[in-house]
Amino acid sequence: MKKTTLGLALLASTMLVGVAQAETTLIIESWRNDDLTLWQDKIIPAFEAANPDIKVKFTPSAPAEYNAVLNSKLDAGSAGDLITCRPFDASLALFDGGKLADLSDLDAMASFSNVAKSAWQTDDGKATFCVPMASVIHGFIYNKDAFAELNLTVPETEDEFFAALDAIKADGTYIPMAMGTNDQWEAATMGYQNIGPNYWKGEEGRLALIAGTQKLSDEAWVAPYATLAKWAPYLGDGYEAQTYPDSQNLFTLGRAAIYPAGSWEISGFNGLVDFEMGAFKPPVKAKGDKCYISDHTDIAIGMNAASPNAEAAKKFLNWVGTSEFASIYSNALPGFFSLSNHELAMEDPVAQEFVSWRSQCEPTIRSTYQILSRGTPNLENETWGASAAAIKGTEAPEAIGKRLQEGLASWYAPQQ
Repeated sequence: MKKTTLGLALLASTMLVGVAQAETTLIIESWRNDDLTLWQDKIIPAFEAANPDIKVKFTPSAPAEYNAVLNSKLDAGSAGDLITCRPFDASLALFDGGKLADLSDLDAMASFSNVAKSAWQTDDGKATFCVPMASVIHGFIYNKDAFAELNLTVPETEDEFFAALDAIKADGTYIPMAMGTNDQWEAATMGYQNIGPNYWKGEEGRLALIAGTQKLSDEAWVAPYATLAKWAPYLGDGYEAQTYPDSQNLFTLGRAAIYPAGSWEISGFNGLVDFEMGAFKPPVKAKGDKCYISDHTDIAIGMNAASPNAEAAKKFLNWVGTSEFASIYSNALPGFFSLSNHELAMEDPVAQEFVSWRSQCEPTIRSTYQILSRGTPNLENETWGASAAAIKGTEAPEAIGKRLQEGLASWYAPQQ
């Protein structure tokens, strides 16, 4: 009887250990409800296969509600263990409020450059609180069939770029370039922030603007507006009233030859076009010039400072820094590229073209996103209107630079 009781006790003990090992469950908070199946079908199974004692649940909120929902959960102590981080000030506020843990010493951080980490660091760069997951890269997507039909080569310099636009316009079959100014943001995002880094030399200029040693009225910051003003004749009739979806439709229906783009368009366009797409990076001024690309930080993941499962959470965060995660995530979402320094082999040819520029050009992020849009007037929003005005010719580039500089200097001390 005693032997039987002892045997049952040992069996129960063994079963309890097994249950305990299997019951560490990590909850991920996110606003990306559009990639739920990616997490459920690919990312989580890959992690759990290597970590059978840790289970992961991905629990997204609606994008527009995420910040409010997350803050409420964090205040109530009911938030998940892992927090998907938006770039810059929203996540910085969570860290400053003690809601996100300092991850500076995490092994995974060795996989990321300072540019990659910049969206999830304190202003002085001394603390990093989210592991970078993905970025989007700016450039131009083009209709390869149209280029072949018109015997055009991919432009590398600005002169070649405008020569190609002239040739497309002269032929008349296609609108040379699909972009409107109605919504304004795309004029800044796919216009000014796309071509601008080649003028202000990427991080060199961006950091100088933050430090106050360069001004928005300087030539490097005004010249991109002058280039945008030259785009107008190639955008087609009525571009002033053309919305972002209008531009997408013009390109995917084969009516426009070139689309100023962010790599986030790739997945959506793939299912809509019946022609072969290609991509080219923002043209440089002259052959041999160093090139710069906007490799803009988009999404990261951090740890709830109050998580009871910190050890398991750090295991997941370290895995996010591996080449396995980078490959799974980047190939499942073509156009959203891992920010890690692992060499990526992309299955999608257009995505591969975009990501190949990392080995050719210096990366930077959008100039208005870190620190410089915290005051009023908001520099990011001002850049929207300024870029649209430059294209439409309703404000001269020099006047735009002077106005934006005065606005920034009105509240930002290093520019005063």
